[in-house]
Amino acid sequence: RLTAHRPQRAQTTPHPVRPLQISNWTTAPMAATSSPSTAAAAMWAFAAAACVKLLLVPTYRSTDFDVHRYWLALTHALPARQWYTDASSEWTLDYPPFFAYFSRLLSLPAPFVDASLVDIPVPAAPPSSAYILYLRLTVAFSDLLLLASILLLARDARRRQRPFLALLLVLWSPALLIVDHIHFQYNGFLMGLLLLSLHFLEQGKDLAGGVVFAALLCSKHLFLVAAPVYFVYLFRHYCCGRGLARGLGRLVLMGAGVVAVFAMAFAPFVYYGQVSWSVNSVWNWMFLHDHLVIVVTIISF
Repeated sequence: RLTAHRPQRAQTTPHPVRPLQISNWTTAPMAATSSPSTAAAAMWAFAAAACVKLLLVPTYRSTDFDVHRYWLALTHALPARQWYTDASSEWTLDYPPFFAYFSRLLSLPAPFVDASLVDIPVPAAPPSSAYILYLRLTVAFSDLLLLASILLLARDARRRQRPFLALLLVLWSPALLIVDHIHFQYNGFLMGLLLLSLHFLEQGKDLAGGVVFAALLCSKHLFLVAAPVYFVYLFRHYCCGRGLARGLGRLVLMGAGVVAVFAMAFAPFVYYGQVSWSVNSVWNWMFLHDHLVIVVTIISF
């Protein structure tokens, strides 16, 4: 009788699994309860933020509106060899070349909305309502890259059982709403590039992450403050601990990728003899913000 009942006891006591499942729910409720709705939550947050952005269309516009209004017309009406030398406006182009290419892309549909959008010199008359709406929508539309990057990082966080609510809140960042959609800039698009780079690092694709960050630096030099952190992380995570020959090969490969990105950005303007304009603007910015670079370097170590 005892031997007959022993197998039944072994089959009816598979209890060690349940405490593990309960502990997963208690230690990572965000990851366990939101796996099917991460994308939906991000899309709803983005849609709600987009509605708020539309309400901000007629609000205050700083001089940055005039700056980007001129850059839009400049990159459309003039060839690239004149982008950094044109002096028809006081708002000369002082961002790195990839942002100029970005402005050129945004300017392509502009003539279908208002022909004066791409006139050089920029008309002194106040912009029309269609003009204002078009430029405001370019900022909101470029935030799609921010949404895509947040979706990718949220998926990474869910897989690693990390909270992702903070990522969704980036879509509702008061700083981005004020600076981009009232003050008028394109930092949401640039932040999307930064988060895309972090997604590649999260995936272990360090080379892709470094290349995307290099493209970000060629879009806006403000992100140079993060360059020391990237350098230390990529050097230690991608190059070190793999033997001298392999580590050196990876260092050369990463350097070649970064140099290729900068070459694509700056080579045409080197050929046109305009590179000093871009380099001087970057150097001046670094001189004014060198203390930030030092602080970020110390934190990275």
